[in-house]
Amino acid sequence: MPAAATYTAKDISVLEGLEPVRRRPSMYIGDPDKKGLHHLVWEIVDNAVDEYLNGFADSISVVLHKSGDSVTVTDNGRGIPVDNHPKYKKPALELILTTLHSGAKFGEGGNYIHSGGLHGVGSSVVNALSKKLVANIRRDGHEWQQTFKRGKTASALEKVGPFRGHGTVIYFEPDPDIFKTTHFDPEWIKSHLEDMSYIHSGLAISFKNEATKETFDLTHPGGIPEFLARLVSESQKPPVNETPFLLKKEGADKMELALQWTESTDESFRSYVNGIRTIAGGTHETGFKGGIVRAIRNFMETHEVKAKGVTISAEDIREGIVGVLSIFVREPMFQGQTKEKLNNPEMAATVDNFVRPALEAWLNANMTAADQIVGRIVLAAKARLASREAAQEIKRKSVTQRRLNLPGKLADCKSTDLEESELFIVEGDSAGGSTKQGRNNITQAVLPLRGKILNSEGLALGKVLANQELQDMVTAIGTSAGDRFNLSGLRYGKIILLMDADADGHHITTLLLTFFFRHMTELIRKGHLYIAQPPLYRIDVGKETFWARDDAHKEDILADLRANAKPEITRFKGLGEMLPKTLAETTLDPRKRTLLQVAVDSNLEADKTFVELLGKDPASRYRFIMDSAAQLAAEELDV
Repeated sequence: MPAAATYTAKDISVLEGLEPVRRRPSMYIGDPDKKGLHHLVWEIVDNAVDEYLNGFADSISVVLHKSGDSVTVTDNGRGIPVDNHPKYKKPALELILTTLHSGAKFGEGGNYIHSGGLHGVGSSVVNALSKKLVANIRRDGHEWQQTFKRGKTASALEKVGPFRGHGTVIYFEPDPDIFKTTHFDPEWIKSHLEDMSYIHSGLAISFKNEATKETFDLTHPGGIPEFLARLVSESQKPPVNETPFLLKKEGADKMELALQWTESTDESFRSYVNGIRTIAGGTHETGFKGGIVRAIRNFMETHEVKAKGVTISAEDIREGIVGVLSIFVREPMFQGQTKEKLNNPEMAATVDNFVRPALEAWLNANMTAADQIVGRIVLAAKARLASREAAQEIKRKSVTQRRLNLPGKLADCKSTDLEESELFIVEGDSAGGSTKQGRNNITQAVLPLRGKILNSEGLALGKVLANQELQDMVTAIGTSAGDRFNLSGLRYGKIILLMDADADGHHITTLLLTFFFRHMTELIRKGHLYIAQPPLYRIDVGKETFWARDDAHKEDILADLRANAKPEITRFKGLGEMLPKTLAETTLDPRKRTLLQVAVDSNLEADKTFVELLGKDPASRYRFIMDSAAQLAAEELDV
């Protein structure tokens, strides 16, 4: 063991001010990618919305400037205080923007009854990760301005001049030293703001894109019922019940929801807490779903509705539902700064008790709609039973018979249990060889593909399946494709795309995702498609070994090492170069690996993306390259 004397007080680092945010941005915004970049906008907008929620503002405007890499958010709230803090002897504005965990949302002064940001880090995080941030404050008859750079004060607070009105204006430019790209997506901003305008029906929201000289009024006074109608329309599946179920409670603990059953085979829930979308759900969404299920069960029991030969499951009841839930909580406990999940334990029962009796009463008062809904649920249960029986019938066939028509290059697994079986689709025979040697042949199958597959965007299924590689893949999966797709034929519970961790590997993954989205969409909807995360680098430091999935991850690992560490870095040329044992340890072993599950949040956005990047029109790809990749490539030029 090394001598203890080598580890002393001088080895301890203390990060001051906002330096922790700059060193570890992922702790505050997630990965510094496109999602993390746009999270900066959401943080500033959420602060403006907090003013509206507490009755101090009624309008917000967001401007994406012509350069595409700077944003201004304006509200007509009270304006951040500019007087000196009695303890810290500096303007409150400066304190809020340069100090973590500072703000008016911790105390008992009643400034914020409802808020989406109770951690006191949102504005300061944006400041820390911005090359430049300028705050203009309008209050007390004057306008004040202060400038910041990379989280630090760049100018003293100064009085610009007299001003009639009040509010806060925040202009910021994300730091290219932090983010992979600093160019914002106007459609993403517009879509996010429009969703918010439904949740806050009394708030006027506008968005201006200076590059196109377009200004959009995104206000939706119709609120959540109007939002539900839009989501049902976008699902492109007809509603089962013509009139949706709407429920609203005003007051300090405001709650509102809307739901409607459709002929879709998916369930789609959107939940919000204090106006912030909780993408990963949480206790409130659990209560929402549970209340629906219990109300339906109570209704069916009361009216003695029997489904002969089948048992109604919770999934059967929720199948086809499109639902929106918005709640307001005084002390929300979010999971992480990105606020994607609510953890307040009491909210499950609170929302359940809100939904269940009201929905049950609505069903009893609307028997025609209730009959349509219950009929649809019974059909869903029968379809599920038929699908399960078909799957069991397939399993009963002998392994020999099952493999007769499978492609010869498929190294199949022994298990036929969907719960444990996995198919790894890999690039080339070399990678296939390493994967076959490193796999668990009981549960893991391997199908190597030859080179880059056909770009299937815009092609008819017949032409696509004329490609032998894609035909072999469809045959191995067992479901067919297109109109003939049948989930009951699925042979593996997980379909895992395992490509090299380089640009070519990412390209092949994108081509495969295009094929699955266009011709085997149900695999994605049912959660069967995954992307593996093989390492690109091996980093050895003494007896310790670290694995980095990309350049950014490598730099994060190196930054965490001791100053005197001497790492040995190995870059893998491809999966075929890895030892089977290494591949198993990092990528194949379910106990140690990381898998990304493929999901589609918006079919319309996904469709647009695939058309833009892989369609026949080269102009859209050129715009994408100019807006995104060119900047990254320029940083790597040796000039």
